[in-house]
Amino acid sequence: MKRLCLCLLCAVLVTGCAAPSIKLISDATDPLREFTLAGTASQKILIVPIRGVISDNPRKGFIRVLPSTVQKVVAHLRKAEQDQNIKAVILKINSPGGSATASDILYREIKVYKERSGVKIVAAMMGLATSGGYYVALPADKIVAHPTTVTGSVGAVFLRPEISGLMEKIGVDVTVHKSGRNKDMGSPFRNPSPEEERLLQSLIDQLGQRFTRLLTEHRQLAPAALEEIATARIYIADDARQAGLVDQVGYIDDALQQARQLAGLPDDAKIVIYRRTSFPDDNIYNPLSTGSEGKSPVLVDLGLLEWVPPQTAGFYYLWPAYAGGD
Repeated sequence: MKRLCLCLLCAVLVTGCAAPSIKLISDATDPLREFTLAGTASQKILIVPIRGVISDNPRKGFIRVLPSTVQKVVAHLRKAEQDQNIKAVILKINSPGGSATASDILYREIKVYKERSGVKIVAAMMGLATSGGYYVALPADKIVAHPTTVTGSVGAVFLRPEISGLMEKIGVDVTVHKSGRNKDMGSPFRNPSPEEERLLQSLIDQLGQRFTRLLTEHRQLAPAALEEIATARIYIADDARQAGLVDQVGYIDDALQQARQLAGLPDDAKIVIYRRTSFPDDNIYNPLSTGSEGKSPVLVDLGLLEWVPPQTAGFYYLWPAYAGGD
């Protein structure tokens, strides 16, 4: 017991001179509170962060379990819907995308919130807004990309671990008894058959076509631009604007100005954000939000678990080249 206490004390002291933070008291169940970042008027612009891989599964840390991206964003929207003074929302996106279903859930939740509330929405893309990170921006009235934003990757991908080669090397095999010839389609223990390849490609094509269809519903694109976008290539901000994927290349201030203009707000409209914990010298660039900030029982949280590639087979609106970073 003494050794455990000593280890915890050392861990606390280490954080005084290192970037990772140590949190010992959970605040995961604390209610969201509104914090004002700027402005004094009664009308408000709400900042809603969409950060990291988009998933509807909670993210497991070393000790705690963090809310999923979907859960966090929907919690923001539900709270915002109760405040009639919120006239505009900034979706502050820094995401490579995520699962197809989680991205689609967020897309619909944002779209429904906009329709019910009449609130104007502006997407502000930060470093990364690819695939599902772009998909969730589609309901926005305007999309503003940072000059160095990487976006695009409009399409779907099926990812799965492949360990059959490793198993062969170590002399391990898996015996499967199945009710139909395609029952274990996508298994990591063997290579897919030609029939399975065709079936998987058909599913991927359908998911990709849904993405493209929604894109054409929300954006006015030239046929040549749409053909190029449908290759699922990525774009730097200026090229994305020329292709019609974004409306403006600029900074977060430009996104705020777009929100003011769309909603008819004064220059001193309040800029607010929902958090569970207050921060000294808080500002719009603080990445800590509903599920990752404050007093949480994480010994050392480097953010690594948020950025690992998918560990299970699945269909994704995700830029697959993404392998980590922030």
